[in-house]
Amino acid sequence: MSNLKDVAKIAGVTPTTVSRVINMRGSLSQKTIDRVHSAMQELHYQPNAMARSLQGKKSQLIGLIFPTIATPFYGEITHAIESKLFSLGYKVILCDSENNPVKEREYLTMLMANQVDGIITSSHNKQVEEYENSHLAIVAFDRYLADGIPIISSDNLAGGKLAVQYLHEQGCRKIALIAGSSDTKSPTQNRLLGYQNKMLELNLTPLIHYLIRENALKDKRESIVQLLKSTTIDGIFCTDDLTAIMVKDVAAELNLSDIQVIGYDGTQMIQNYFPSLPTIVQPIEALADLIVDVLIKKIEDDTFQPNDTYILPVTLKS
Repeated sequence: MSNLKDVAKIAGVTPTTVSRVINMRGSLSQKTIDRVHSAMQELHYQPNAMARSLQGKKSQLIGLIFPTIATPFYGEITHAIESKLFSLGYKVILCDSENNPVKEREYLTMLMANQVDGIITSSHNKQVEEYENSHLAIVAFDRYLADGIPIISSDNLAGGKLAVQYLHEQGCRKIALIAGSSDTKSPTQNRLLGYQNKMLELNLTPLIHYLIRENALKDKRESIVQLLKSTTIDGIFCTDDLTAIMVKDVAAELNLSDIQVIGYDGTQMIQNYFPSLPTIVQPIEALADLIVDVLIKKIEDDTFQPNDTYILPVTLKS
């Protein structure tokens, strides 16, 4: 197996220069950088991130743990985070926990074993105590994990209020909320609180319908069918856009097209392919920038004391 000295010999430079190229340190000519990269490719040389970390150097690896990457919102925010990290010289290990605590714990153990410099997570299984005992730099998106881990989110409380206000302005008075059930202390629960507060402010009666997240799509659809058949509703606030699209589809099938529906997230994919859907838009790029900024400061500055929470504003797309 080739080593750093072999690369230096092929490139015609010193081992120190090869190390500087790998770690992107110091001022080097593009010609030198290209020669080193060419030699690395010729020898199939890959720097050992774990070995570098044992030498007191950063691995330049960041772990991402998200509950899914199969939805537009999580797909777009993980893409934005990865792009930002890559531009700063970091590589990403992406872990899809599927809201499974066993899977999440195994991924967390794997990331620690690989000596990642930090972790960004949006998973929220209460059974994963390792977050509380980790000495890694960790930033949470929209999830409470443990005291001392900063949480970054959009303004879920304002978003819930804004959704109800929009439906009220459309003439709706019997406004329901459809959400996935959760018993965590995550900021996303503030969407429900915002809905409840605004309904009481408008002297309207809240109607909350929970969907079990683990249900198959067929079961989720059937739950929505039963709700619309059994309850008189003229407005529905869904806490995510995909559910809102399903609700609009079910309402059309039941000839209830007069029901007003608003979603939450406002990804580019949803805005491009379902432009008629009103939604509360989360600032995905700004969230990604802030998440990365806080994490890198935690990694590089031992004196940095992050806030407990960071909240960015949402907007209405009607």
